Amino acid sequence: MEPYYYSHMNKQQQAVYHAMKTGIQSLAPSFPCPRMEGKELTDVFLKLRLDCPEIFFVSGFHFRYYPDSANVELSPEYLFDKNKIKDHQKAMKARVEKLVRPAVAMAELEKEQYVHDFICQNVRYDKLKKSYSHEILGPLGQGVGVCEGIAKTVKILCDQLGIWCIVVISEANPEKNIKYRHAWNIVKIGGAYYHLDATFDNTLSHMGPVRYDYFNLDDGKVFRDHEPVIWKVPACTASDWFYYRVKKLSFTKIEEVEKRALQAAKKGKELIFHWRGGALNRETAAQMLKAFKEAGEKKGKYPRAAINWPQAVLLVEYLSELPAEELVTEEANEGEQQM
Repeated sequence: MEPYYYSHMNKQQQAVYHAMKTGIQSLAPSFPCPRMEGKELTDVFLKLRLDCPEIFFVSGFHFRYYPDSANVELSPEYLFDKNKIKDHQKAMKARVEKLVRPAVAMAELEKEQYVHDFICQNVRYDKLKKSYSHEILGPLGQGVGVCEGIAKTVKILCDQLGIWCIVVISEANPEKNIKYRHAWNIVKIGGAYYHLDATFDNTLSHMGPVRYDYFNLDDGKVFRDHEPVIWKVPACTASDWFYYRVKKLSFTKIEEVEKRALQAAKKGKELIFHWRGGALNRETAAQMLKAFKEAGEKKGKYPRAAINWPQAVLLVEYLSELPAEELVTEEANEGEQQM
């Protein structure tokens, strides 16, 4: 199957893509490439690296035009010397093969969850934003990453497990205080396309249980707190495999919330659920908090709740002492970073 972004290019762009891929994989210091304007060259280079996360050892390029030539000379900016790159390639290949081994016999949805959980449990957001954190080398080699490196890691693991997966990029929006581009994935599960943002779930999971607020979302849900994508991607219209719905943790009635909150208070466990019983607003949230408190009172415990407003997901845990804050807002996008 042709790589996704390559398959959506015209013949000239595909020729540039092929020249870049061949030259970079051979670790050439420079090579000829069909002539194209700088902006287009940059777009093809970025799409190549989204299609091929195994090209993790180059960060950019320089190029020179020659008069009357149909080519430009392109010089990649390699992150390491040739021998170090080869060592890293061997290490990454072995790491990917070892990681996917336990998941090979799993069903498609289980494979996707395995990859998602690996990110949430083993990768830390890199606030220093080192260059390798934008590539698979960060999450797979150092246990750190930013959204681009995380999305590329999801793709390379899904590729290895036979799950259709692409990396998608959204634009910045300074008016909304979104300073940088963001990257996540679209996967194909059960023949339908879904958004999977392991970075956002990772940022929600760092202080507690693994979260699935951004696991198999449709377009309507994901674009509540994501900007439109830069390049055309498949429409995600299904909701069959949205995590909380599959796990029967998507509630439509306050009575369901009350029942499950009481069970959580009794067992001393967290309750995480999705609300789809109408708009989640301040009034509904107040009703939820009331239900949490009443459940806690019956067991002599105090609720501490957190809300992911855009995705209508709530987490409540029961404590033996009154918390400083009963209800807090969770921000899933703290990992926004420059690409």
